[in-house]
Amino acid sequence: MTPSAQAAGVAPRESPPATPAAFAMSAGHVSLDGRPVLRGIDLRIHAGEVVAVLGANGSGKSTLIRALLGLTPLSGGTAELHGVAPGRFRDWWRVGYVPQRLSIGGGVPATVREVVASGRIARQRRLRRTSAGDRAAVAHALEAVGLTERAGDPVGWLSGGQQQRVLIARALAGEPDTFVMDEPTAGVDAESQLHLAGTLASLVERGRTVLLVAHELGPMAPLITRSVVLGGGRILHDGAPPADAGCHPHPGHEQARPHVYDVSGGPMSTEAGQ
Repeated sequence: MTPSAQAAGVAPRESPPATPAAFAMSAGHVSLDGRPVLRGIDLRIHAGEVVAVLGANGSGKSTLIRALLGLTPLSGGTAELHGVAPGRFRDWWRVGYVPQRLSIGGGVPATVREVVASGRIARQRRLRRTSAGDRAAVAHALEAVGLTERAGDPVGWLSGGQQQRVLIARALAGEPDTFVMDEPTAGVDAESQLHLAGTLASLVERGRTVLLVAHELGPMAPLITRSVVLGGGRILHDGAPPADAGCHPHPGHEQARPHVYDVSGGPMSTEAGQ
């Protein structure tokens, strides 16, 4: 405050509160069946970032995501989701979660539209009937992943790649501001990967936060603003995606040069081949 403002009795202007990180973890440890999986993770992901968590199988990628969401308990350290501990977080409409695969139970088979519509539940009050807004959101989500014509089909009739697109549509239908995708391209065809890349591009354009777990990024690589590489439960790299990010830029691409880091679990020099 200036001296003249003080003399005039003007109240000081308070600075606006800082927006909490979309995801935060401090000294995070996770042990499963007595085996350490995450070892002292420090991580902050801010609103609007598009972050890829990379690493070899068993490096702790999916465990990190589940711990950030509160689905796997920490054995040490803390985690926050939009500034709140996951166990106390209530605004789940803000988070669209895409797991690795669609679980199809017994009984009456659900249709594609019914699975996608379940993404609206977090936005609905109890006993409220489906609204025109709900139906529009579901229709838009189906169109975004190219499954409008399959909306009435049982999900069990779809290929693995198409089922993954159903999961993405379910997350889109909830209209969240934060998306978490756990290996969305694992085992899916090139067409589905291209659909996912297009969907991700539209989310980026709208400023959504995206946390993506992947072994290979494929056509999504140009959209990533930051990469976090795990190895042995620790962060090996956190920053701009390296030129050779341990993931091939296109499906079926063979990498001829050494990667910037060894996705099997340790740092690697491209200069000395170490």
